[in-house]
Amino acid sequence: MSSALNIVVVAHHTRPEVVPLIRTAHSWLVKNGHHVWMPVSDANAVGLGELGADRSAQDADLLISLGGDGTILRSVELLGGAPVPIFGVNIGTLGYLTEIEPSEILQRLEQWIDRGAKNQVALDERMMLSVTLRSKSSGKSTTWRALNEAVIERQQSGHTVWLDVTINHEVFARYSADGVIVATPTGSTAYSMSARGPVVSPRHKAILLTPVSPHMLFDRSLVLAPTEMLSMQVVGTRPAELAIDGRHVASLEQGDVVSYATDSCTANFIRFAAPKFHQIVRAKFGLGDE
Repeated sequence: MSSALNIVVVAHHTRPEVVPLIRTAHSWLVKNGHHVWMPVSDANAVGLGELGADRSAQDADLLISLGGDGTILRSVELLGGAPVPIFGVNIGTLGYLTEIEPSEILQRLEQWIDRGAKNQVALDERMMLSVTLRSKSSGKSTTWRALNEAVIERQQSGHTVWLDVTINHEVFARYSADGVIVATPTGSTAYSMSARGPVVSPRHKAILLTPVSPHMLFDRSLVLAPTEMLSMQVVGTRPAELAIDGRHVASLEQGDVVSYATDSCTANFIRFAAPKFHQIVRAKFGLGDE
């Protein structure tokens, strides 16, 4: 019998399949002596307020994410860099990060909890970005983590942003574009890909820089080593927005500097088979369906 685990459940707020799945998992886990809770906002959103607890996800031994890649991003944000394994259950359309099907949740939970030499269970470690904003007006610095990407975009329609891009402390170019995406390999299949950035295996470690609708001669993506230092300074008078993994975090003004580096923490996903990244790309784009 395995020792009692602390397990937090993060769930999609609107999908109807979520509630019976939570009840099934909760009943089985509690019966087997484990402690289960949900963030209060999640519990209330799905009508399971009795499971809500004002307790940090960082206290957990395991995080169960029920939803799609958006729920995974929220789960990673809640963990704040803590090395808690993520058990991603795919609810809805095929996701790049959630590979466990709802019908196998109890089987896979048991396999993870009672894992041993005979069980093919592994952690898929994904690099994250450390993104730091240094405000010219206040002199203060703020840092966030990104699993997918950090994006500087125009604030007003019809305008571009002007950014001086520096690599390894030397000026590379002045970018004029609707925005600039800095992504991880995991994020290469998100916003970066829609801006025609490269698709990069998540087994690789790299920092990807992709302009959005560039108004300049150089319109290519850059693939930088994970050890290289990248920064951007807002040089135009037009305000810009900084978003981390799809959520707005700050407004930028002239003189503000955003710097990027490989974060010391990773996001850790539980896998029960060899990574299926290329097969998921194939399915997403219908390759070989002719």
